[in-house]
Amino acid sequence: MPKFFKSLFGQVLLALLLGVALGFAVPEFAVKLKPLGDSFIKLIKMIIPVLVFCVVVHGIAGAGDLKRVGRVGVKALIYFEVVTTIALLLGLVLAFWFQPGVGMNVDPNALDAKAMSAYASNADKLTSGGTVEFLMKLIPTTVVAAFATGDVLQVLLFAVLFGCALAMLGERGAPVANFIDTLSHVLFKIMGIIIKLAPLGVLGAIAFTVGKYGLGSLKQLGMLVVLFYVAVIFFVFGILGLIMRLAGFSIFKLLRYLREELAVVFATTSSDSVLPQIMAKLRGMGIKDSTVGLVIPTGYSFNLDAFSIYITLAAVFIAQATNTPISMTDLMTILAISLVTSKGAHGVPGSAIVVLAATLQAIPAIPAIGLVLVLSIDWFMGIARALGNLIGNCVATVVVAAWEGDIDRDTAHAVLDGRQQPVLD
Repeated sequence: MPKFFKSLFGQVLLALLLGVALGFAVPEFAVKLKPLGDSFIKLIKMIIPVLVFCVVVHGIAGAGDLKRVGRVGVKALIYFEVVTTIALLLGLVLAFWFQPGVGMNVDPNALDAKAMSAYASNADKLTSGGTVEFLMKLIPTTVVAAFATGDVLQVLLFAVLFGCALAMLGERGAPVANFIDTLSHVLFKIMGIIIKLAPLGVLGAIAFTVGKYGLGSLKQLGMLVVLFYVAVIFFVFGILGLIMRLAGFSIFKLLRYLREELAVVFATTSSDSVLPQIMAKLRGMGIKDSTVGLVIPTGYSFNLDAFSIYITLAAVFIAQATNTPISMTDLMTILAISLVTSKGAHGVPGSAIVVLAATLQAIPAIPAIGLVLVLSIDWFMGIARALGNLIGNCVATVVVAAWEGDIDRDTAHAVLDGRQQPVLD
């Protein structure tokens, strides 16, 4: 047992239990621990833009074959759209099958509109200009601005251009490529230092949540939350498990390999908190830098599997709860709009509610004010969203790498089986 608690996973688990105990025993003190969780996430986010840049540039420059890099990107995007569509359809099917909102008989006029004001304004920003505006936002005002704001997609765009240019320079670009490779190793070392603080971050995040909402709040989540968790579990082990099996790997072994990162995400409800470590672990199991560097950062905005389940499930729930009849046209509209609005979700404050609001704006039949119903339970659903999204992106990276032959299968199986330690720097 002492050896178990010397591991990061053991320390994170201990922090989880201690956080729950503090939140239950001394809630006022527990709420004050929130800065521990916030600070940990800020420390991680601090190095993400530069780290993504270094990994992508080094991967592309080292790959040499720019056609292959482009092929990886196209295959990743196709995979994202197919799997995201499956997730959206799963949310619709489960909502109609189990009908979690039927019988609530909520009067939309009786709901407090003030609670939605901040989210509504962000929803307007998200949907204004449509797809063209979204694509324009991928281009940073300046290179420095992309790094300063921490916009991963903007950094990724510049990194791809920089990496391609470096590859085209050949030997003349070698000194720059070597410098960036060395810089990435330094950043991974920094990440290793920061990740040791994960137990403190987890303690602060979980203590605050239990202290503020109380353990009793778990009883008030209702069928919607239970159904969402069941949907995510089914998606991970059913859909993603099948995809992994077709690629020649086991979803169970992958989850065991990523257990430390999943524990941190469970407590912080933020997949950002482990992005650098996830990239390191995927590289450590034998996947090429260029594939990890392209698929993971892109997936954080374009491959939100659990998020997609949430959008369609919550939209139909609100319609059922407010006794709003919705047609097949409305359902197809929800599906189509969600494919677009979910792509701008990452990095938007209160992204789940904001994207849901943006989606419902396109379907006037469903009262957007019904979002107030899911606002109070959003944090609890956020745990499954973050975990499902992270697992989905890791599976996507493994699958795309398998398609392209960018994974050393012997190393991957040895690492996943526990027969070999991954090289994480």
